[in-house]
Amino acid sequence: MRPSRLLGVPLAVAVMISGLAPGQARAAEHGEDAPAIEHGTTGPAVPRLVPAPVSLKATGDPFTLTSGTRIVVRSAAGAGAASYLARVLRRSTGFALPVVRDATGGGIVLDATVPAGLGEEGYRLDVGKDGVLLAADTAQGIFRGVQTLRQLLPAKVESAKVQRGPWRITGVHVTDHPRFRYRGAMLDVARHFFTVAQVKRYIDLAAAYKVNMFHLHLSDDQGWRIAIKSRTRLAKVGGRTAVGGDRGGHYSHKDYSEIVRYAQGRFVTIIPEIDTPGHTNAALASYASLNCDGKARKPYTGTAVGFSSLCVGKETTYRFLDAVIGELARLTPGPYIDIGGDEAKSTKRADYRKFIARVQKIIHAHGKSMMGWEEIADADPSADSVAEHWNPVTGTEDGTRLARSAARRGVKLVMAQADRAYLDMKYTARTRLGQDWAGHVEVRRAYEWDPAKLITGVGEKDVFGVEAPLWSESLRTTGDLDHMAYPRLPGIAEIGWSPAKGRSWADYRLRLAAQGPRWTARSVRFYRSPQVPWPS
Repeated sequence: MRPSRLLGVPLAVAVMISGLAPGQARAAEHGEDAPAIEHGTTGPAVPRLVPAPVSLKATGDPFTLTSGTRIVVRSAAGAGAASYLARVLRRSTGFALPVVRDATGGGIVLDATVPAGLGEEGYRLDVGKDGVLLAADTAQGIFRGVQTLRQLLPAKVESAKVQRGPWRITGVHVTDHPRFRYRGAMLDVARHFFTVAQVKRYIDLAAAYKVNMFHLHLSDDQGWRIAIKSRTRLAKVGGRTAVGGDRGGHYSHKDYSEIVRYAQGRFVTIIPEIDTPGHTNAALASYASLNCDGKARKPYTGTAVGFSSLCVGKETTYRFLDAVIGELARLTPGPYIDIGGDEAKSTKRADYRKFIARVQKIIHAHGKSMMGWEEIADADPSADSVAEHWNPVTGTEDGTRLARSAARRGVKLVMAQADRAYLDMKYTARTRLGQDWAGHVEVRRAYEWDPAKLITGVGEKDVFGVEAPLWSESLRTTGDLDHMAYPRLPGIAEIGWSPAKGRSWADYRLRLAAQGPRWTARSVRFYRSPQVPWPS
């Protein structure tokens, strides 16, 4: 069946010959606000999607999924996303939903054969009574569109058990592409260790909101979480401990590679962090030679910061880092190795600058680029580096100064200001988990900010993207992770994906509320913020 007949829409729309409208193309090229989402005040109800797409029009013409529906791919580029979609839909519908390669057939069609002009992650989604067409330039774009398609089905589609239908997919025309290239989530597995299964679950939930970077904080004072074959004591000694004397743990190379492969299947890039030169007590306890006095430190299970430092004047330190970074680089297909660099209070500034310069050379020698917290901007990082802004204006101006310095040097900036984006901040004074050093961060506060307007002197062209870090000093269980990340993480993801123009809390809170039943179906134990009108 021809696409125009399949959907009952014009052929130019169905086969995606046209790309962005001229205004959208200029906005995408220059990083400006794209046109606002087309909601309309009359006609069919507009589905409540997170993140909000660039353009959304409801048609009132749904497609009904049945036992005879097929998932059709036009080329190999859509095969991975098709298999993923089939797994999601089969478990709740009970339908066979065969994935077939077909140049003309109908059903749910994933097509990456015709240039759509929407970039690496953009897509166009058309749903009509005769079928679904999801078109994109790349396999990644197809996968992002699949996440939108999921939200057009009833919330019970997310259940792990078969549910009763009907299974209607809301009729829409969607054109979509991201605002920023980097939309990240960070998980601290050093303060408390989380298993491979827990990490995979966290990635899976985040990917549903078009998160494409996963920053894994693998080492800190309290624990070392990745086996290094040339430095086995790191896992054996440094990996044993956690905050509060809780049980530690570490990932083998096989474990880490499993996480990487799982993330790749969702078009998520893993960024491993080995924090240096501070936050290193687990390493200093493992190898005496990393200390300036040659004496191994005692394991640490508290939560203080700034007291530890590698001995930056010893060549042993750089041989150690070369071995660690080399192994991680070989295991990590992504472009970045994160070396932390934050809160190095026990390292003199001049020594810190020399240290970062040497470590950057080591990273480059292993074919990667350096990422670190914004403090690295004080050490003349190269333009291929990424600096992450975290330190809010409250308490100190240093973070904003460093962010501006990074922007002036042409270093890419990821915005993760603690009083907006840190998911471990308490929602209110009554929140049982988390911290409050950066204040209380309710859902509205986590959503109402713009990364290109947060700091004077840092604009749209300077911002690589956003990240939502989750530190685990007080978090021990999957339920703890759920409670602190949801519902805030989807808001950070929307800030990174959706156009700035047209975003509003009044609209978002309603769209966010619609996610509640989906999380319930997925057994996500989210915080029911009173700021959001959750369905009863």
